[in-house]
Amino acid sequence: MIKIFTVEEAHETILRREMALEPEVPPGLQARLDEMFGAGSTPDTAVTTILRDVRQRGDAALRHWTAVIDGVELASLAVSKAEMDTAVSRLPLSLYEALQLAARRIRQFHSYQPLPNWTTTEMGGRLGQRTTPIRRVGVYVPGGTAPLPSSLLMSVIPAQVAGVAEIVVATPPGRDGRQVHDTILAAARIAGIETIYTLGGAQAIAALAYGTESIPRVDKIVGPGNLFVTLAKKQVYGIVGIDGLYGPTETAVVADDTANPAWIAADMLAQAEHDVLATAILLTPSLDLATAVQHEVARQMEDLSRSEIIAVSLANQGGIVLTADIAEACRLASDFAAEHTCIATANPEQWVDKIRNAGGLFIGERSFEVLGDYVAGPSHVMPTGGTARFASPLNVSDFVKISSIIQLDDATSARLSPIAAQIARAEMLDGHAAAAEKRV
Repeated sequence: MIKIFTVEEAHETILRREMALEPEVPPGLQARLDEMFGAGSTPDTAVTTILRDVRQRGDAALRHWTAVIDGVELASLAVSKAEMDTAVSRLPLSLYEALQLAARRIRQFHSYQPLPNWTTTEMGGRLGQRTTPIRRVGVYVPGGTAPLPSSLLMSVIPAQVAGVAEIVVATPPGRDGRQVHDTILAAARIAGIETIYTLGGAQAIAALAYGTESIPRVDKIVGPGNLFVTLAKKQVYGIVGIDGLYGPTETAVVADDTANPAWIAADMLAQAEHDVLATAILLTPSLDLATAVQHEVARQMEDLSRSEIIAVSLANQGGIVLTADIAEACRLASDFAAEHTCIATANPEQWVDKIRNAGGLFIGERSFEVLGDYVAGPSHVMPTGGTARFASPLNVSDFVKISSIIQLDDATSARLSPIAAQIARAEMLDGHAAAAEKRV
């Protein structure tokens, strides 16, 4: 059963922010690391080994690590057009149409985001900014415990709206005799993606960052993944750009006694079923609501196929926090800076401005998180681990870069040159000063 905490207890437990990239390694995973990489290996050192090997041996290393880690012997690193066609034909028409609807809404939402070029002549000459799309982007799509075609759409479509010319996808190979799950291939077809590499984990990130004989390097890598994907993105940053370092998914629900306890419980269970490390937290001043949600969670969980995962998630990271009032619940939610923050109160709009930090704000019980996961429109790739304090959901601006435009007129250049020289000499950079003084 999900626990009910006081605010003080919650601060010491479920509201604490631990280092997402330094988790405690379960014994089973540690045994595998020791076997594959040597005694005492950590996830970070394992990733370093894989990145180095792919950089040195290219395709051969990709095949080796896919066989060792995923247990799959790759006949080809890329999915053929014929396999994509076959996958689409196997998919139920209603599911294909649902993915099409999601793609349309995602594209429409992101098309509203402005990316202006601008210049001004008010500072002497012409100054401004030029926005240009990144040339080549790699999208990582998780496919471990469950295929995530929605993640492909949520990552690829904003890049297309931004004008990225080349987008490739990497996703782990399936273990059912097929290279990639049908739903992911269908989503790729809907989004117009032609190149999909059957690669997962750190080896996929290495291939995209460094390039191999078969895989050209990209300029930026985006998309969520497991711990090894995240550590690999962290290590290759600087060689390529990345969108962010994503940890386990999380939600915080702010609710009062007008909320529907069955709906709140369902939303929390939907979050907890992602992963044993997922976080689902309810913040409420209502003991009646807290108790009702507690009972609903226990009742509804019995009917869910991933109940074992849910039970671990709720026992270790989940909970209900009893607050003094909704204002305190909002303060705690803002401090926690969850990936998803849901407001289920009588007048949710009045509390929106009280929550400064959130990856996504879901306002009202009809705007629930699952709709954001699939069809609302904004990308569901959102900052986790408290990074919503400074980071944003994946959006069109992640796929462009800005160049400053400096074109001063002669009079402005002459007027600013001695000032620049003065500052340069204060920094003991005589060459800089000389270059400015020659223009005077």
